[in-house]
Amino acid sequence: MIYKRSSALFAEAETVIPGGVNSPVRAFKGVGGTPIFVKEAKGAYLYDEDGNRLIDFINSWGPMILGHAYKPVVDAVVEKAKRGTSFGMPTEIETKIAQLAVSMVPNIDKIRFVNSGTEACMSAIRLARGFTGKDKIIKFSGCYHGHSDSFLIQAGSGASTFGIPNSPGVTKGTAKDTLLATYNDLDSVQNLIDANTGEIACIIIEPVAGNMGCIPPKNNFLQKLRDLCDSHDILLVFDEVMTGFRLAKGGAQELYNVKADIICFGKVIGGGLPVGAFAAKSEIMDYLSPLGPVYQAGTLSGNPLAMAAGLAMLKALDSDDEVFDRLAAKTEYLHQGLHKVLLDCKIDHTINRVGSMISVHFHPDAVIDFESAAKGNNDTFKKFFHGLLNAGVYIAPSAFETWFITDALSYEDLDFTINAVNEVAKTL
Repeated sequence: MIYKRSSALFAEAETVIPGGVNSPVRAFKGVGGTPIFVKEAKGAYLYDEDGNRLIDFINSWGPMILGHAYKPVVDAVVEKAKRGTSFGMPTEIETKIAQLAVSMVPNIDKIRFVNSGTEACMSAIRLARGFTGKDKIIKFSGCYHGHSDSFLIQAGSGASTFGIPNSPGVTKGTAKDTLLATYNDLDSVQNLIDANTGEIACIIIEPVAGNMGCIPPKNNFLQKLRDLCDSHDILLVFDEVMTGFRLAKGGAQELYNVKADIICFGKVIGGGLPVGAFAAKSEIMDYLSPLGPVYQAGTLSGNPLAMAAGLAMLKALDSDDEVFDRLAAKTEYLHQGLHKVLLDCKIDHTINRVGSMISVHFHPDAVIDFESAAKGNNDTFKKFFHGLLNAGVYIAPSAFETWFITDALSYEDLDFTINAVNEVAKTL
């Protein structure tokens, strides 16, 4: 494929935008080459500025669970925009989407909307600290909870792609209050709790990791974390920015039947517009201003266009009892096809999958945490990425990102992708 127009646009962007992009992983630093500039998208396909069509396995990093330009969402946004795009005042639609979200997700009474997943996680941590009166948090190596200072301590995703998991600009004072555990390793969590008795406000985790590739919790790990938190008066925070409304109507809490104290949302809950949210039982949420002492605010929080998009998306998912089964079936079909092709071509690999999240790791051993994810052959991944791109298949330009499946994908699209992988695998 030819990317002449994208190359020219990237060169122009670099003169006025740092690195030419507004989010680092888009810059293709992890895979080399020039990023693709998208002109439009529909259903399961992206159309770039050079006229190429690409089957999309990123789907805006998760939100487009029902496909790009999904008509109910587009119609809702257009109609709402005709009445004004922002007021900085309460609107009825905020209550409607809040009521629907609370009805879909287990173990929450109230929800507050913000503008991104980063903001949701940042606010959830502040709330946990304020509610418990403790300062320290436990996070897991390779889990990414946005670019707030507290979380840029061995984060996954873009930070790992660039080889700078500890970002300059994060103070030592901030870093000392973030304790690092190993994903799927309960002993590492217990050791931190024992060494910091009575000081830990919360444990935050991606219940299914998506920023070191897709990594599921093993051996009842989430329930064991729940039990630890109960034993030590620690809040359990689920970062469901990726998994919320994607793995099930009630997200990972429903899928694994484990209750978190605070849940963070993003991506799907906004229907493709910039939306985040965090939620909990009333006892915790009422600790927020204006009811309680923990301050959190945002001029565009509850923006009517974003609320309209999110409400339309959640209504569609809530009314379709088979959508999550369809998504899981398509993802399993892709998994089996990819595995057979790579096995036949004698390519060392491991494929992880949960629901509609999937990732290919070019290493033969099980991938269960950040250390094992980092063992993947990045040179092989680069060739794999560009081979698929040239074939018309767009996957994440980083070995540390999950793929997201959309219901708009047909089985013909999946067969095309599997065949493309077969051809690419022969060259690896």
